[in-house]
Amino acid sequence: MITLFNRKKKKRELEQQLLTDIFKLQKDWMHIKTIIEKSVEPSDEGLYELKVAQAKYFYLLGEARRLGIHAHQR
Repeated sequence: MITLFNRKKKKRELEQQLLTDIFKLQKDWMHIKTIIEKSVEPSDEGLYELKVAQAKYFYLLGEARRLGIHAHQR
């Protein structure tokens, strides 16, 4: 019985961490995007960072969907 409780608690902690990571990545992605949009001539490195941040965000978002995790659970 205790083991089942520990698993559920661990699962909730992992889901919470995933949501936290998603929100952080979204914030980072939007920050980089704003900088790129304000740049007269964005550097290749900046564009690369934008694509990486976007890819990480959408990957974790897809994982959350696959696991059935929603932000309202937060």
